[in-house]
This record gives sequence, structure tokens and C-alpha cells, in this order.
Amino acid sequence: MVEEGFIPKHQRAVVITAAGGPDVLHLVPGWPIPTLGADDVLIKVVAAGINRHDVHQRAAGPTREPNPVPGLEASGRIVACGKNVPQNRIGESVMALTDGGAYAEFVSTDQDLALPLPVGYDHIAGAALPEALFTTWFNFFELMRIKRGETALIHGGASGVGTLAIQVLRALGHDVFATAGTAEKREVARSLGCRAVFDYAAPDLSTQILAATDGRGVDTVLDTSAGAHLADDLEALAPGGRISHLSAGGGKSLALPLRALMLRRASITGGFLRSTPLELKRRLASALRAELWPRLSSDIRPVIDSTYDLDRVSAAHAHMETSRHIGKIVLKVSSS
Repeated sequence: MVEEGFIPKHQRAVVITAAGGPDVLHLVPGWPIPTLGADDVLIKVVAAGINRHDVHQRAAGPTREPNPVPGLEASGRIVACGKNVPQNRIGESVMALTDGGAYAEFVSTDQDLALPLPVGYDHIAGAALPEALFTTWFNFFELMRIKRGETALIHGGASGVGTLAIQVLRALGHDVFATAGTAEKREVARSLGCRAVFDYAAPDLSTQILAATDGRGVDTVLDTSAGAHLADDLEALAPGGRISHLSAGGGKSLALPLRALMLRRASITGGFLRSTPLELKRRLASALRAELWPRLSSDIRPVIDSTYDLDRVSAAHAHMETSRHIGKIVLKVSSS
């Protein structure tokens, strides 16, 4: 089902043309429009979020993943539906988790992963939400199964995921701690509701965390650093605590202080959100809509570092690689 006369035969899309730096991203004018499956929707993209995954995909080259057009999240308007999707969704403003392809004028995704744009959000804010929201719920509630009254430590508290996760967990009643590498970033994390924020390079990091938790430690840890702080994390973990990893560090192996792990009955986990089965992503989407949509307009707002027009995508990637950004970097694709 298609909105008559709206969809062209080709689109502008950013394509990874080789393995390398930001200069290998090329805006191609004649890229094909995605083909819809029975359960898919086609979204006319207004804005797309940039994630560290996109940088890694670009550095690895166009054959690393099936789609050489990067982009895992977008906001915009549904303009076409697969045969199993209600026709009345055409025209709906949505924010969506995608399986790549969001750096383009049109992107497709499963209908359940295209969620209503929250009340009071524009498309820039909407594009900054999906990856961080799904990642937060996947790690804290699916993998680590955080319970009422438990605490969380987030490494990279000023990142796109970090700034969103702090707000989500605080809105649901959890005490949150974070780390960040600069005073400015620590202040941002603190302003979002953290009980305390630490310099992750501090030689006594675990001691500081234990002091801030009255010696008990934290129940859950979100590690974005490929295990760079594992020894401190285990020392600062409460009995029965859990650690979840977002980054594999290019295939890095972890050397575990086994005694510390056993003394705390700790669990270490992690997962790649993109490669999780569709049914799990659908379950995450359902949980997010039920638990968080009423709070998004009041309690939870994405932190936007900067926006770039689609033809300046190379500059946006270069900015991300400086690691000086706070919150999300967003691409502006179209005006409506």
C-alpha cells in the first residue's frame, strides 16, 4: 500500500565506498528505494541518528554488512506499507530502529520497530532516541534484569546511550552512577540525575564508587569500553552484581580476575543489538512503548550535541571520532 505519487524510483543515500575514514562516505543521487517485506513499512526520513557502530562499519568497508548505506535509527513519516501492515499507518510520524540504511531519503523497517513520535518531540529529537532506548532496555532489563531498588553504573555517561540511559533509569526509580573523561562531561551526567560521576581514568576508581555507595557497590554496570575498567568494575560490584558489555573491542579477549568474580557471585554478559532476532527486538519495542512512552514527553529528553545536513555526513563522522561530543549527533535528511 503506497501513498500515491509520493515515492520516486530513486533516492539520495550515503554509501560507504571503501574501507577508510570519513572521506569514503559518498552521497549517491541514484540509490534504489528499499523493497518492502510483508511486515515492513517505508519511512520518508527527516533525520537519522549517528552511532559509533556506523563509524566502525565505515572503517571496515562496504562489504562488512549487507547494506553499504549506514544508519541504525531514523525519524520521519510512513509512506508505504507491506501487505500485513494496516493501511492507516500511512502518514504516521514515527521514530524507528532500522537494520541499516537510515542515511538516506527512505528507509524500511519492521512495522513493530517503527514507534510513534512522542508528543512534543520534533524529528531531530526522535532520530536521537531509538538506538539508545533499545540499547538501554536490552542491556539493563533484558540481559542484566535490573530489579526495583537496584543501582546502575554507566561508563560513558555523556555519550548518546549514556545520557539517555541515565534518564530512563532515574525515571524508573533507580539510583545511577556514571563515569566520564572530562569535567564538562561529568557535569552533564550529573545534571541528568546521577548520584555521583567519576573520572574513569582515576587510579582509585573502585574505591570512589564503593565510598559513594556506602561500601555496598553497584548492582549493574554498563561497559562501553570493551572491558578497559573490568578490574575496577568487579571491585566495585555488589554481591550478585552484573556487568554488560556494548563493545567487543574488535575481538578483544578479557583477562578475568577470577577470585573477584567468584567472591561477588558476579555475572558478565553482553550482546549485539543489531544481530538479535527480530522477535526479541519486537519484544523490546513493546516493553519500551508500555513502560516509557508516557514518560518521554516530560521526564526523558535526548541530549543533542549537533546536527549536520546529509551532504556533510563526512564532517559529522569526523566530529564523532574526536570523542568530544556530548549526547547525540544527528543528520538532517529532509524538511518534512
